[in-house]
Amino acid sequence: MPHISFDGFALSDTVSELGEGPSYERETDTLWWFDILGKILHEREIASGRERHHSLPVMASVVARIDAERQLLATEKGIFIRSRRDGSLTPYCELEPGNTSNRSNDGRVHPSGSLWIGTMGKGAEQGAGAIYHVAREGAVTRLIPDVSIPNGICFSPDGATGYFVDTRINHLMRVPLDASTGLPTGPATLLVDTSQRQGGMDGSVCDSDGNIWNARWGAGAVDCYTPAGTYLEGFALPAQRTTCPVFYGAALDQLGVISAWEGLDERQRAEDKEAGKFFCLQVGAKGLPEPSFRI
Repeated sequence: MPHISFDGFALSDTVSELGEGPSYERETDTLWWFDILGKILHEREIASGRERHHSLPVMASVVARIDAERQLLATEKGIFIRSRRDGSLTPYCELEPGNTSNRSNDGRVHPSGSLWIGTMGKGAEQGAGAIYHVAREGAVTRLIPDVSIPNGICFSPDGATGYFVDTRINHLMRVPLDASTGLPTGPATLLVDTSQRQGGMDGSVCDSDGNIWNARWGAGAVDCYTPAGTYLEGFALPAQRTTCPVFYGAALDQLGVISAWEGLDERQRAEDKEAGKFFCLQVGAKGLPEPSFRI
């Protein structure tokens, strides 16, 4: 599948070893993202361009708004509440008590205010992780077991459909949901099979029409699929290890795509000069405001 040549720019020169978990907080016009392996939470105010970089005591991969004072963080040690004032972390709930071999990976807040969050082995061990649903008062439900690299978690605009992928398998799955809770109402079924294509399906986000935008690790691209699984178009990026897209801006009409240099040797990093940066594309689509987590 051919990709449209890159016609965008690097939004930030900040380089992440494993850039992941981008999210846009419309209330503050701020982009947030992580360097998972570097244990850093990045923050960029869109209007001013000012960036802040918050060191973390743990590897983290998902940040979500709770309110003006607090954020939710998904980490290798479970779910925490982060104070915006001083960055302090308060435990909220554990995902896998006693399991120190796993960390959090891809996740997203459902329109109901619940969180879907995936875990994986720190060495990407086969079937070591799972995908969980986290609701109010720290209620945790395991949804999908035996996942190697959970990714692609996103939801239809009405919240009635969820999507996810195990990058090791490269099958984009679709699952019917109770829109009021974000819990499945039926089994997951195959939507898109990209197992024969270069690279791996990584993070995803839905636009306002319900189309799924998926970053493709190892292919330097983001691809768009309809809710029926039809391939619409793809855009090339100047970094090969693209990890996750996010819609941002006042009109939610800019597509940001984060990347990584994890696993590249010195020669490969020299060749992949933009690896680890945050890019911006104009793709002719609009996103949806990201829901706050309901605590």
